[in-house]
Formats: sequence, C-alpha cells, structure tokens
Amino acid sequence: MDDNDRIAQFENMAQADPSNEMAHFSLGGAYAKAERHAEAAGAYAKCIEANPDMSKAYELGSKALDSAGEKDQAIELATRGYEIAAGLGDLMPRNAMGELLERLGAPVPELEGGAADAEMPEGSFLCQQSGRPGTEMEHPPFKGTVGAWIQSNISQETWGQWLAQGTKVINELRLDLSRDEDSETYDRYMHEYLGLDDEKLAELRTAAAS
Repeated sequence: MDDNDRIAQFENMAQADPSNEMAHFSLGGAYAKAERHAEAAGAYAKCIEANPDMSKAYELGSKALDSAGEKDQAIELATRGYEIAAGLGDLMPRNAMGELLERLGAPVPELEGGAADAEMPEGSFLCQQSGRPGTEMEHPPFKGTVGAWIQSNISQETWGQWLAQGTKVINELRLDLSRDEDSETYDRYMHEYLGLDDEKLAELRTAAAS
C-alpha cells in the first residue's frame, strides 16, 4: 500500500466517524509521511478536537505546523500542548515540545506544582507510544519479534486502547481477519497506532530471519 492508498483509507475512516481521534491521528501521520505538512497539521487539530488530552497530537501537530512554515501557530500549539502534557505527566511529548519551543526561540512555560518538573519515578515503565508511565505487560501479546517489541515498549494501558481502536477498524473497514489481506490491513493500523514505523519493522524482520 503506497502513501496515497493509506491516506485514502484513513480519510474514509475519519469521515465515517469524525469523533474517532485515532483516525485523525493516523491520517495526520500519513499526511506527514507524504510531506503534506499543512494537511497533517489539520488532521492533528481535528484529533485534538476529539480528544483535547492527546498530548502526542499537540507534539506532532506543532511539528507539522513548523514544517509547513507556520512558526507562530507552531509555537502557540506547542505551548498549549506542553502545558497539557506536563499536567498529565506525559514526559516524552512534553520534552519534545519544550525542545521545539527552544529551537523556535520561544519561551518554555514555567509551571508550578510538581507535574511540570516531575520525572519518571525510578523503576517505572515508560510507554513509547504515549510517553506516559504505565504498566509493563507480563507477556508479549502474541508470538514473534513484533510481539516482543510491543511488550518491551508499549504499556498495558496503551495496548488496551489499541484493542478498542482495533475493534473500530474491523467494524468500519468490515475486515475478515481469516483473510490474509484483511489481516495485513489490521496489522498496518496496529503498527501505525503503536508508532512502529517501516524502518523498525524491517529491523525486527531482519532480526527474526537471522
């Protein structure tokens, strides 16, 4: 599936259910990969409308605005996103937006009260998708190198959110997982949701083959 096919698929999902924040989030990622940065920023904005607490959407949306040459809008969104991420304890998006603000010559918000300055407690598990401390999985969700990667990088909470989102994908696209083509489509959406890009997938497949 090329970039245009992925974009069309995510556009259909977003149009079918405008309240589905992950459809807009995935569409933003597909636009960004195709270097359609202004459209990516628009998709992330709709994601934020559907879920104002999705700090990762603020991070990627502000980066898309910067890439589109919209510096002032990028600063405004990153500033708001930094405050939200700090309040939620989403450390990775918070730090990424702080770095973006510094690079753009804008002040990083100074927030009082622990959350903005907090670091992850020692021994906590940091989810690579959400950037939020969570619960480490006791076992991989399925066999193979991808399952092992998910256990090592994705929290139990985020995996549970994907299962709910995956049900929407199955229903909206009318997938039959007994068919190889539909199963591959489901896997693509899962990889997109979890932040497992093509480069990492190729690395995992190479490791599995060796």
